Amino acid sequence: MCYDIKASLESQLKRARLRNDLQAIREITERLAPLTDLPIFHASGFSHPELLIYTDRSPDFPEVATWGLVPDWVHDNEQRKKQWNNTLNARGETIFEKASFRDAAKNQHCLIYIDGFYEHHHFKNNTYPFFIQRSDGNPMALAGLWNEWLDPDTGGKLNTFSIVTTVGNTLMGRIHNNPKLEEPRMPVILPEALEDEWLKPYTDELDKTKLQELLKAYPEDQLKAYTVGKLRGKDYVGNVEEIAQEVIYDDLVF
Repeated sequence: MCYDIKASLESQLKRARLRNDLQAIREITERLAPLTDLPIFHASGFSHPELLIYTDRSPDFPEVATWGLVPDWVHDNEQRKKQWNNTLNARGETIFEKASFRDAAKNQHCLIYIDGFYEHHHFKNNTYPFFIQRSDGNPMALAGLWNEWLDPDTGGKLNTFSIVTTVGNTLMGRIHNNPKLEEPRMPVILPEALEDEWLKPYTDELDKTKLQELLKAYPEDQLKAYTVGKLRGKDYVGNVEEIAQEVIYDDLVF
């Protein structure tokens, strides 16, 4: 699962910086960023934050989108609110079968650049949050699905997205050990060489197979993790920079 993230504007500028597109960087910073919740030092998907995604229709310039995919068959805002919390993540194994995701899985892929994500570890009836990031400190490119939903109340268009997940690697198996889960999960982190492959559309069964082959666990040796302060309850300090700083728990054996 991936319900808690850290995302800076700098990480979401990655594609523009790779192309050294100074005009795009300026426009994203001045025009788009103020429409988002960036910088996000910590946000839960259940608060449906707005950030930037790079879609297959606009691979080089991002769009503002809200976390929680709303499929076209959602007909009103009451139904949207009921559906929203169930589409923060999309299991990679079933995206071509699940009603909420199958249309987007064929034709609407996106990349979400983040600094890292948080997961909770269970130990002796307590939970301890970990922050997971790339070992080299570079932004992660997460595989996502997106949809543009038409709000019947306002006539406005709402860009929405879901983060695709897969079975966790060994590191995530140690961290993401919720006894209620059948297996550890983690977001699909795409290697840089495969980011553009994910943005390609599905046209036949061969494409489907190629796309699903991308939905693998990221190598454990290319990630690092450490414990941070509480992300829930009275000790939660909120969306502030220090939330991602390391905190040592003397009672945790990991």
